[in-house]
Amino acid sequence: MPSVTEILEMMDYGAAPVSDRPAQDWLKAHSPLGHFIGGAFTEAANGQALLYPATGKELAQVAQGSADDVTRAVAAARAAAPGWAALPPHERAEHLTKLAALLRKRQEVLAQLATRESGRAIHTTTATDMPEAIAQFTHFAHRAELLDETFPGRAPHGVVGIILPAPRAFVTLAAKAAPALAAGNTVVLKPAAEAPLTVLAFTAICAEAGLPAGVINVVTGEAEPDLALAGAGVDMLSFTGPTETGRALRIATAGSGKTLALALGGRPPHLIFADADLDAAVEGVVTALESSPRLLVAEAVLERFTQKLTRRLETLRIGDPLDKGTDLGITVPPSHLAEIRARIAQGVEAGAELVQPSLSANLPENGQFCRPGLLLQVFPANPCFDAETLGPTATLTSFRTPAEAVELANNSRFGRAAAVWSENITLATDIAAQIETGTVWINSSDLSAPGAPQEGLRESGVSQAGLAAYLAPSTVPALPEPPAVMIPESVLGESDVAKAVAQAEKAGGWSQKTSGDRAQVLRAFGAELAVQQARIAERLQSLGHDPQEVAQAIRLAYRCAAHAETGADEVLRPAPKTLALAQSLPWGVLGVACPVTQPLLGFAALVLPALAMGNRVAAIPAPSLAQILPDLAQMLTKAGLPGGALSLVNGPRDTWVQTLARHDGVAALWYAGNAEGAAMAERQSAGNLKATWCPTERDWSAQPLSETLAQARQSKTIWLPHGA
Repeated sequence: MPSVTEILEMMDYGAAPVSDRPAQDWLKAHSPLGHFIGGAFTEAANGQALLYPATGKELAQVAQGSADDVTRAVAAARAAAPGWAALPPHERAEHLTKLAALLRKRQEVLAQLATRESGRAIHTTTATDMPEAIAQFTHFAHRAELLDETFPGRAPHGVVGIILPAPRAFVTLAAKAAPALAAGNTVVLKPAAEAPLTVLAFTAICAEAGLPAGVINVVTGEAEPDLALAGAGVDMLSFTGPTETGRALRIATAGSGKTLALALGGRPPHLIFADADLDAAVEGVVTALESSPRLLVAEAVLERFTQKLTRRLETLRIGDPLDKGTDLGITVPPSHLAEIRARIAQGVEAGAELVQPSLSANLPENGQFCRPGLLLQVFPANPCFDAETLGPTATLTSFRTPAEAVELANNSRFGRAAAVWSENITLATDIAAQIETGTVWINSSDLSAPGAPQEGLRESGVSQAGLAAYLAPSTVPALPEPPAVMIPESVLGESDVAKAVAQAEKAGGWSQKTSGDRAQVLRAFGAELAVQQARIAERLQSLGHDPQEVAQAIRLAYRCAAHAETGADEVLRPAPKTLALAQSLPWGVLGVACPVTQPLLGFAALVLPALAMGNRVAAIPAPSLAQILPDLAQMLTKAGLPGGALSLVNGPRDTWVQTLARHDGVAALWYAGNAEGAAMAERQSAGNLKATWCPTERDWSAQPLSETLAQARQSKTIWLPHGA
């Protein structure tokens, strides 16, 4: 260790270790660590050593769960569910408020445990992760107070299973568990095998806060409990992690009726324009380094930015995560480290140049440290360009024009987040609107706040945002399934269905129309249908259906027009000098298999809300609607609906549903029918993880329009810091 005189001469940082005695005391008091089921810790059966990734030394013995443990945890949650759901929202809010207060009181030990299990730098877990997580419980305590006003008549799902990732485990837990509890659900948590400590400590604090036994349960272990939880009797499953695992869970839960929320992979593109504040952009990239950002840099500033970022990487301190002077305590499990290194090697072999700072002398000998780096000259053909994760390594690609920058940013299967760096606010907001990600930060990076939607788009996630995701749909009277109808062999083939989707893809102008323009078209359609109401009703009655469906469809058209006009955008103020614009976006091309029992009303109840939100629709109408479809199509055209915005596909329903489900051009799929058909639609759509909604045959006059509209849109949040 250098002397004081030497330190004064070189002006370098000295060591600033943090004592983690509180975390050590907690581990000693609770080790070996069992599961937390029904309000108490179990014996730590089949214990396995959990290692501190920075040194390789053992932290604790943690129980390895089995399918039987999951079954017991779900049973405990199921037993507690009626009582917790029956509590008045105010009482649940009181529980969450008390829990938040205790978490704030215990945040020091939680931060230390988070650093111990993940290797994340202590200053980050203390100053960022814990306050962010605790704020979730405070926020959703307030939301619980207003639950009956905000979502009248809605009930919780019941038991929610939550599978957590290793990175930022406690932050993810808070973002998922807080709204689940506020909505009245009970919870079964499954932490990653590498990061169970903060989750188990959280359950002990829940018990201290007085949450009823069984409301929170935890099963630890490797992959077996994950798969068991997917097949267990939970009502909703929430997963955060790799895309391929999310795809497997979609297939495993297909047709089960479980609500599935997926938050998956994706590396955020950072678009750095020629007029950007390069120093600020460099700091933003460093802040986001753990997410392996894709850097897209204007050629005019490419050399300057690369030099600045390279110099900044040289100043980073990586090492002991419990040292307050450590910038990056990047540690990963050995298997992940080998995978990251192999992927980077592939990128170098494909022509990229790897630049890494000289940090090896500062690294502990036994730790699983992943050195930060920068891959230069990474083009779209390079396997690292869209790899799901590269550890703390950024890739750099140049662009010449704003259009090329947007094209490169959107050249990905994923759509989690992005950042735009430009001092020209007109350019920045224009680019932000074009980027296909769920979050866009302008001149900032990695901002988040409770209540601000953080959904991913495309293959980065499938879920609704906020409290609504943890409430079950309203109960709607079911209708008996109709007898099977023999459909004559159609002259359409898969290529014809593909042509219908292609036409819908080309009709992007409908999505770009103002809400007022869309409202005008839907209102005009309602007026056209009203003019011909008697004739359509008579024809519908001759086919054996209720003629009142026409009047109900007219009313629905007017209501959809009103919702299209009012919109669902919201401006939030999550921090001083910061605005967050929560936008409601259409899916794009939406495939719809319409109901059979109420052919006209079911068609209107699904197609009109989808159009109102700006989607282009490829619809499979009920076979009995074939005689009326030409009239409906003519009315929509006369009302001003552009060609391609609605394509009607007649033929064998299940065949065309499978075609739509597998088509990459279809962003979301609705199937109104039986459980067998729903399972088929969900399995077939797992290829590109498109969003699905599979309502049963029901009385569509009783279906809440607000819930259908919520299914017809996705969310995008644009962050706008302002002020000098």
